Amino acid sequence: MCTGLIGLLTNLANVASDMAGKAVKSVAKAVGEYQYPWREKLAKYKDELSKGVWGYWELGAWKPLSISARRRARLRKEVLLAGADWEFDPERKEMRTKRKGHKVDRLAAEKRERTAELMEAMPQMLADYRKRRWERKMKAEDDEKHCRSSSNSTLFMVLNWMFAFV
Repeated sequence: MCTGLIGLLTNLANVASDMAGKAVKSVAKAVGEYQYPWREKLAKYKDELSKGVWGYWELGAWKPLSISARRRARLRKEVLLAGADWEFDPERKEMRTKRKGHKVDRLAAEKRERTAELMEAMPQMLADYRKRRWERKMKAEDDEKHCRSSSNSTLFMVLNWMFAFV
């Protein structure tokens, strides 16, 4: 009789463990299949979400959204995980184009780069300068010669005219 009772208890324990395992599996399945009801929430808060991310001005007063940021984030996450579009995010701003740091540091670096470039071109610049200076000197000498010769001839003409009457 003892063995019968032990067998019965063993069978009951096996049945109980099977039922418990099935219960755990059904709960896990239910939890896995459960999704945040984002369609209903989205329909409910659609007007509110379209007013902005943080809130909105109404009649000169700031009104926060009726849905909290945490709930909004959860709703957004579920919508995106489901593969639907989330059109309530604000447009992204352009990236910052203004450089960071002190302007004087940047200008000093740019000046050093420019100086290095100019120093590479310096021999050619000096040659061009010497050539221009030489050409200017030659032109000045030619003008001086021409001026002397023309002034000398004019002087001789005046002197000849004056001595013609003497």
